[in-house]
Amino acid sequence: MIDNDYMSELTEIKRLASRQKLLSMHFHAGVGHIGGNLSSLDVLLVIFHDILHGCDRFILSKGHSVGALYVALWSTGRLKSDDLDTFYKDETLLAGHPPSWGVTDILFATGSLGHGFSLACGTSLGMKLQKQNGRVICLTSDGEWQEGSTWEALIFASHRKLNNLTILVDHNGLQGFGRTDEVASMSPLWDKLKCFNVDVSVIDGHDIDVIRKTLLQPQDKLHLIILKTVKGHGVSFMADKMEWHYLPMSEAQYQIALAEQERL
Repeated sequence: MIDNDYMSELTEIKRLASRQKLLSMHFHAGVGHIGGNLSSLDVLLVIFHDILHGCDRFILSKGHSVGALYVALWSTGRLKSDDLDTFYKDETLLAGHPPSWGVTDILFATGSLGHGFSLACGTSLGMKLQKQNGRVICLTSDGEWQEGSTWEALIFASHRKLNNLTILVDHNGLQGFGRTDEVASMSPLWDKLKCFNVDVSVIDGHDIDVIRKTLLQPQDKLHLIILKTVKGHGVSFMADKMEWHYLPMSEAQYQIALAEQERL
């Protein structure tokens, strides 16, 4: 049951500030991958503001969206603005993919897509064997569901009845070389997942309230949540455009993107 009196720590002001910080961080670092960061930022903000408690753990499988993770950690006070200023710089702890050490809330170095789900399975099973009450949440991309290791992890998680594990799929429909349906179609992905004796939800990945309510639902088996998102969400010239998997912003584009955030 969802508590009707539940008060979220994630305000619209914090959400706007986080979007602005993400754009600023990527622009000043002169790097790309901004599209997938914008598609996953909303769910990461909800996770770190409202969901994770105690022994709960989060694993980012789609490591190229680590900028959104850093910003979520900043939004909740786990990282400072000075930390974000070092993003992608020499000798930084905040690399372009999750680092293997130095940031307490990051358990694993990821980004070779398809490995995060397996790491989440091991973490989840380990918590069960140690009789810990925590929960593991892992965010994957839709493109990495073309990886065999992802499906092997699904078989393992279903067989082991890992009911303390929640897998999210940032389903923005685009990957490095085209649309996921064009590269290796499995559409609709959620129909395939339902064959594994797991719970599957398909939701709007930019609706904060729906994300929160879905993640707060009790689960008695592995739960896979498909987040229907838009690559480059909230920036008109980036939205649903493959090239923003890669491109950095120019000064003019950055100013347009910032101005658009005030109108969301």
